[in-house]
Amino acid sequence: MGELQQDAAAETAQQELLPPAGHEPAEIDPEDLEPPPLTPASRRRVLWAIAVLVTLGLAAVLPPLINVNRYQRRIASSISASLGRPVHLDSVTLNILPLPGFTLTNFVVSEDPSFGFEPVIRANSVLATLRLRSLWHHRVEFSKIQLDEPSVNLVRRVDGRWNIESILLQASRMPVLPTAQKDAGPVQRFPYIEATGARVNLKQGLEKKPISLTDAEFALWLPQPDRWRLRLEAHPTRTDSAATDAATVRIEGTLGKADALQNVPVDLQAEWRAVPLGAATTVLLGHDVGLRGEMTFHASISGTVGDNTSTARLELRRLRRADFVPAHPLDVDVSCAAQAKSIFHQFDGLKCLWPPDAEQSALGGLLFTGDIPDVHDLSGASLQARFTGVQTTVLLDALRAASSSIAPSLISGGTVSGQWTCCGEGPALGSSGDFVWNHALLSLQGQTLQVDDESIPGDLAGDLLSIAPFPLDLGGAQPAMLSLQADRAGMRMRLTGFAQRGTLLALAAELPQFGEGLRAVLPLPGKAPELPLKLDLVSTRTWGSAQVWSVVPHAIPSRHSRRR
Repeated sequence: MGELQQDAAAETAQQELLPPAGHEPAEIDPEDLEPPPLTPASRRRVLWAIAVLVTLGLAAVLPPLINVNRYQRRIASSISASLGRPVHLDSVTLNILPLPGFTLTNFVVSEDPSFGFEPVIRANSVLATLRLRSLWHHRVEFSKIQLDEPSVNLVRRVDGRWNIESILLQASRMPVLPTAQKDAGPVQRFPYIEATGARVNLKQGLEKKPISLTDAEFALWLPQPDRWRLRLEAHPTRTDSAATDAATVRIEGTLGKADALQNVPVDLQAEWRAVPLGAATTVLLGHDVGLRGEMTFHASISGTVGDNTSTARLELRRLRRADFVPAHPLDVDVSCAAQAKSIFHQFDGLKCLWPPDAEQSALGGLLFTGDIPDVHDLSGASLQARFTGVQTTVLLDALRAASSSIAPSLISGGTVSGQWTCCGEGPALGSSGDFVWNHALLSLQGQTLQVDDESIPGDLAGDLLSIAPFPLDLGGAQPAMLSLQADRAGMRMRLTGFAQRGTLLALAAELPQFGEGLRAVLPLPGKAPELPLKLDLVSTRTWGSAQVWSVVPHAIPSRHSRRR
């Protein structure tokens, strides 16, 4: 029964596929069996596919068959002519993918013997990418030259000349077209030069300096016929220390063409941003000077290498010593500008401001001006400094950032103004200045110590700073007098007059810079009510050593002199 049902269903399906009665089947046109014609878009896709297949085939077949080492001498000679220095290669390899070009192995640019014998540039591998359109004009041009982890030596000779001067001048004499120009011209287009993972070493003559730039990313191209654009990012470091986390130095700007280095137009900006002070001092000085905080340095140069306007700005944030954290770290912001001449050996019209708006600031500030004929001989420098209305609270905050032993209860008031000059005989021997502390006020734990509310004068002669005796209310019938002298060797203070023992020791405890060693020279307290002490004490301190107080001896008249 089931088999009969299946046969009936198959017969029904076959009848449905047959054309109806009286309907003749349509004839099939042979052209309908041919594929439809390709559209323009499809044709382009097919051509691209064929080109890719051909390129892949050539990439697999041609490089082993083509010996480009016979062009090695020609390539080296061409680069040597562009740089003005001998160039050496170990081998040249043809690349088809991803872009046609050459790989140069062990690329070395030799040094001028007058600067030394280490190569100017050494790179294990250099990739030179071809401009394909240049081949249609029977000329070889490179669109990009990429150096992988090169080592560069910048050398300054004793006479002040740099080893890259001749390379810059040679490049200036070469006629080239801008890098981005699409159409070929009568001369070659300047390639885009790029270096990754580079190391830049600094040398003074034959001596290699410990400061260097590592992991440098460098780019150079020609946006205009007479002006190069450059960009550099690198990490400063030292070979003689474990300097780490020194942030990144960035330099960007333009260099022009000229017949001599001093005439090269320059417009550069440099930045060393947010570098920890510990790392910055280690890189610059070779050791950590014990400062903490964050430093940002900006600089710009505009003009020519031999005569330009140079500006700089130094910002220090949260400045403090390394061994403690003050309640209010110090912020410093200094800006400078000058006309730099003789390839940065002479600075005219130097002007520095702290803070940058010091001339208009109601809080006062520092103005530093002068001229430096030769940075290597400061004996001929003419320098002046003027500080006006600087709040003593700012100076006290600076002291607290430098020392943890200044009491929070110590308060100062008033402003400091003065001037300083240095001419002709060097900063230490020919410098002089004077200042005055106006409306002077000192108080400790709410008790006023400074009784003279007018002014305290001082002066600077050479490297000797002197503050005239000023009165301190230390509980005696009359105020005591304190004077101070300081120089490069150390500090000296003298305290005379009357003081209550308890008041004097309280000041000594709250201000250790004043009170260190003072208790040892004071008489022991007696059982009777304490009377003011009559004092004539002097302290001496060599920088880095402990302070020592002593009693000033007074001459006792002899018996013979009394009879007279």
